[in-house]
Amino acid sequence: MAAQFFNRIGQLGLGVAVLGGVVNSALYNVEGGHRAVIFDRFTGIKESVVGEGTHFFIPWVQRPIIFDIRSQPRNVPVITGSKDLQNVNITLRILYRPIPDQLPKIYTILGQDYDERVLPSIAPEVLKAVVAQFDAGELITQREMVSQRVSQELTVRAKQFGFILDDISLTHLTFGREFTQAVEMKQVAQQEAEKARFVVEKAEQQKLASIISAEGDAAAADLLAKSFGEAGDGLVELRRIEAAEDIAYQLSRSRGVAYLPSGQSTLLNLPSTIAQ
Repeated sequence: MAAQFFNRIGQLGLGVAVLGGVVNSALYNVEGGHRAVIFDRFTGIKESVVGEGTHFFIPWVQRPIIFDIRSQPRNVPVITGSKDLQNVNITLRILYRPIPDQLPKIYTILGQDYDERVLPSIAPEVLKAVVAQFDAGELITQREMVSQRVSQELTVRAKQFGFILDDISLTHLTFGREFTQAVEMKQVAQQEAEKARFVVEKAEQQKLASIISAEGDAAAADLLAKSFGEAGDGLVELRRIEAAEDIAYQLSRSRGVAYLPSGQSTLLNLPSTIAQ
């Protein structure tokens, strides 16, 4: 009896395990930020898109295909020419994601690697068409306008293939060696011209200052001559007295200097015999 009981338990456990394996093989998970498309061996790709969560499918008959619908970055380097025939190296950074409702169409036409099939072809085409409308200098001064034009046209093209471009930016922009050298030479010439202009302006200012100083000296001389003509020697005597007062004031403030009134002997009263 015990052997039969354990035999039945073993059979039941085996049946549960087999049933669990079958059920587990018929389940699949769709993680957050993902969507699934079901391929049926009899009807092909189903038009419905499966959302996030755990879902059933028929093993061997059906197969779930998972797509990541979150924004993904991609850099597209392009070498093209400007309107004035200058070589331009541009790197385009794109944030893209598929439109969930378009996933069955995307998988049918392009497959899961749709970005590898579409972006490397449409991005250079649009970028070359836009850059060819601008000169090399305009690509630098009007970079924002160039980026907007590329974004508008590339968004329209990408939508035709069933995915969205969240952001498009020009992250790298360089020119050929000849154009770079020409720009450097132009900058050096502009700096030299600015330096020469500064030297000329400085000389003109110095010349103007000399003229103003000479005019001031001439005016002062005229005033002195007029004063001498009106006051005669009195003005000279006044200036002499003022100068003497200033000298006396400076000497009085100096140590070791004694002032003796005029008319007195500078020697002490000594005996006459010694004085002789």
